[in-house]
Amino acid sequence: MGDEAVAAVTPTRPERLDRLPFTGQHRRLLVGSGVGWALDAMDVGLISFVIVALRVQWDLGATEVSWIASIGFIGMALGASLGGLLADRIGRRQVFALTLLVYGLATGASALAWSVASLMVLRFVVGLGLGAELPVASTLVSEFAPARIRGRVVVVLEAFWAVGWVMAAVIGYLVIPLDDDGWRWALLIGAVPALYAIVVRRGLPESVRFLEGVGRQEEAEAAVRRFEVSAGVPAPELPVASVRDPSVESVPPVEGSRPRQAAARGPAALWARGLRRRTAAAWVVWFFVNFGYYGAFVWLPSILVASGFTLVQSFGYTLLITLAQLPGYAVAAVLIEVWGRRATLATFLVGSAVSAGLFGVAGGTTAVLAAGMMLSFFNLGAWGALYAVTPEIYPTALRGTGSGWAAGFGRLASILAPLAVPPMLILGGNRLTFGVFAAAFVLAALAALALPELRGRTLED
Repeated sequence: MGDEAVAAVTPTRPERLDRLPFTGQHRRLLVGSGVGWALDAMDVGLISFVIVALRVQWDLGATEVSWIASIGFIGMALGASLGGLLADRIGRRQVFALTLLVYGLATGASALAWSVASLMVLRFVVGLGLGAELPVASTLVSEFAPARIRGRVVVVLEAFWAVGWVMAAVIGYLVIPLDDDGWRWALLIGAVPALYAIVVRRGLPESVRFLEGVGRQEEAEAAVRRFEVSAGVPAPELPVASVRDPSVESVPPVEGSRPRQAAARGPAALWARGLRRRTAAAWVVWFFVNFGYYGAFVWLPSILVASGFTLVQSFGYTLLITLAQLPGYAVAAVLIEVWGRRATLATFLVGSAVSAGLFGVAGGTTAVLAAGMMLSFFNLGAWGALYAVTPEIYPTALRGTGSGWAAGFGRLASILAPLAVPPMLILGGNRLTFGVFAAAFVLAALAALALPELRGRTLED
């Protein structure tokens, strides 16, 4: 067989990755990225407990509390957009490590805050790192996961969010009530990501697709071989470059199919023909999921206290509600490869809407806990499906940008939601507030139906 014939049948590097079983290297990447994800969630969750303590200790009003919660999301909106752009230019792993360092150091510094203004400045910096980390991590994992289980792997990655939020709830329950400086110790614990950034920088591989796109062929080959060796798979007889020329623009695909490559880079390219419908649908889903989730969960401990529970009871019940996130992720991880991304996402969003409505009318401890646990179950399952589908709908050159800008647009809602909760509670109590969240989830479910279904497809299709 001549060289041309061998080249014709030799699989590309992404195809070689897609044919692998789930290996020890996949597990190492998933756990390594997941730990960073959990630390991110821990930081976001901690602030919901910290503001309850600060409201009493610093004698804060509802508006000040809302801004402490929202300022971090302003940083997250900017961070997600910039992080995605940087990931497509300097690499997924580099940005991942940088974001961990930024928000870890800023969280630790937040423990020294002496006023609302100083805390808000530091929370904004924390948000920059947090916002950039999530879409970059999901992009990195999705680009290594075999196509047949890619959605499931990314949902499992997202499940580390529940682990981090449970860690935050445990810290809130055990540390913050200890004394007046309990919230400072809690934030100091949140500095752990700065140390973990070193592990990420040294231990995780760079995306093969990114390496090929910037011409670093030897590094791309080494990364693929690392996973093949882990699986006991021999190298192809005649390895060939699997990169497609990023300067060549492919014919725009029909809506619902997978674009092969995009010549243009940057946010404007997300609205090119063949991509604009999926971009619009993704942005709408991200917006309303963020609004419902952060509006409900950032204020949940405070809402429980306002409903007559003690501080310790509120933190304890929030911990129980948070634990329900884990089975939500587990069920979504199974269904996403059985039903597909679109059906799973829409179903869990409808479940979130029903749960939010029930929480709004719940009376008594048992009803509150049951409705809250249902909301946790369905809403976090929806988040898992959303993070799985978003990187898939963009070509390699735009994957980080597309994921980052969808997340960044969604963060606008996470800014608005904590600010909207106090006036909604005044106007109509829990019934109106959670009715609005239920409506947001319904709108997100409708938008999810406009996303393309890419179950089992390779990222290069």
